[in-house]
Amino acid sequence: MTDTITIRTTTGADLGAIDTLLATSYPALLKRDYAPSVLVTALPLMSRAEPALLRSGSFFMAEDEEGRALAAGGWSRSPPQGGAGLPEIGHMRHVATHPDHLRQGLGQAIVTRVLADALAMGVDRMICQSTKTAEAFYRAMGFRTRGEIVIALRPGIPFPAVEMERAL
Repeated sequence: MTDTITIRTTTGADLGAIDTLLATSYPALLKRDYAPSVLVTALPLMSRAEPALLRSGSFFMAEDEEGRALAAGGWSRSPPQGGAGLPEIGHMRHVATHPDHLRQGLGQAIVTRVLADALAMGVDRMICQSTKTAEAFYRAMGFRTRGEIVIALRPGIPFPAVEMERAL
């Protein structure tokens, strides 16, 4: 790992790097908490970056000197499954850290940047649809668990998750 890490706002040109990060991170990290039968259908849907989110100005990536995405994440006013959002509520979106770079503060730096950006945009509460794997991480970042949920990734493709929230 290099010593210089930069956190910056993503653009549409980062689609490939974020896709690679998600496709590397999610299968490696989620396998301890989810059955293979869940992951086989969920991962192809979860491991793709949303181009509009990358261009939104509210999605960030930590990259090394070579431009490799080591961690990423963002927020939106609209919920992850779509629909209109409320101006005072933000939604965490697609937070991931490369498995080779865990426990180096990158995920924390991304979430801190996301929360500061959302607060500056008038958001006073952040909601997160966390994987079971990331629940302890979000709790350490000040989120509280609201309860278990099931996300319909597509009709017939349920994904067990945890809804969490935090005041900003």
